[in-house]
Amino acid sequence: MTVETGGKIDHDGSCSRELMLMSTIQVDVPDEVLISLKETPDTLPREMRILAAVKLFEMGKLSSGRAAQLAGMSRVEFLLALGRYRVSPFSLTLEQLERDVNNA
Repeated sequence: MTVETGGKIDHDGSCSRELMLMSTIQVDVPDEVLISLKETPDTLPREMRILAAVKLFEMGKLSSGRAAQLAGMSRVEFLLALGRYRVSPFSLTLEQLERDVNNA
């Protein structure tokens, strides 16, 4: 586990700086995949973080706030970005919605 300085998203969507514990995960990607995706080694990691966050949110494994944190954006930005991936922010069960409200 590495310690990196990162931004914390406050409840109002603004960013404040604080020390956060973060793990680094290395993923080997074949060059052919980068070409097919029209991505570069510089752009793909951010896109993969967003895609993982969207999918984990869609599966109910992360709240919208935690998924936004994984994606590296505010909760509002994350909820607005869901449309690009055809994931509704309103497809939550009642239990998931209550959990999101309690975690907000």
